[in-house]
Amino acid sequence: MTHAIEMRGVHHRLGKTFEIRDLTVNVPSGSIYGFLGPNGSGKTTTIRLMLGLLRRGKGSIQVLGRPIPADAARVLARTGYVPERPHLYDSFSIGEAIKYHGAFFRTWDARRAEELRVRFRLDAAGRIGRLSKGETGKLMMLLVLAQSPDLLVLDEPTDGLDPVVRRDVLTAVLDYVSQRDATVFISSHLVHELERICDWVGVMDDGRLVAEMPMQTFKSGIKRLRVADAPSLVSDTPFVLLAREPGDGLSGGEVWVVRGWQDPMKQYFQGVGARLREVVDLDLEEGFVELLRTFRTPGA
Repeated sequence: MTHAIEMRGVHHRLGKTFEIRDLTVNVPSGSIYGFLGPNGSGKTTTIRLMLGLLRRGKGSIQVLGRPIPADAARVLARTGYVPERPHLYDSFSIGEAIKYHGAFFRTWDARRAEELRVRFRLDAAGRIGRLSKGETGKLMMLLVLAQSPDLLVLDEPTDGLDPVVRRDVLTAVLDYVSQRDATVFISSHLVHELERICDWVGVMDDGRLVAEMPMQTFKSGIKRLRVADAPSLVSDTPFVLLAREPGDGLSGGEVWVVRGWQDPMKQYFQGVGARLREVVDLDLEEGFVELLRTFRTPGA
């Protein structure tokens, strides 16, 4: 498997209170990689490091097969980047912004830009300073897709947009990926949104990567188990035990949250004298919350 983005043991201190610590990220080429994490977890800082906009303290970074920051200029020429806070000239019209942006990229596709402008219902004469947040989001996506990039890096691209605009923006991304086999790295705290479009997921919290795996593994491998007669001490489990708590007053027993679950692992409970009453599937948001909760528990 080749990787469009590889970060190895990256460290970066931001001010006196926050740092990226020993960060290792692998984004498979051609994937849509969802980068999840609460606000302030380090997602934007990670993106700036991978694009050479910030200097790492330790570690190594390669994007599209080239080292960062040494070859950042060549990488950025093949990358479409939507920052968390768009930078556009308010005095420009939409048509002027498209022409201005297109002048910087040899791979610029003017036909695609016009198709997207019509599809997004953006008036070429409309002033950027008067656009709504949704219209601004559409324009930013138009500009990066018309670059014909090999890599799309999207930092909270749909934050604050209404459901219709979010759908339009994400559909445009999916259409582009299907045509170009591009790689997408999309950062968000909207878990349910990424669940629908991503095939890989990384979870960030407090400057560290909590988990990284295929989306299907994440969704199918995190379970809530209802266990009766659980042993007081647990060891050598075939799964990762994320949390264990008392059950409710009616069912009794304990509730375990586990990662890496597979059905044959049911035999483990017979071997320790316990009874597995129920296996409950968790959606991505529930699994995400359980991962963060466990990660933040002292000694976990």
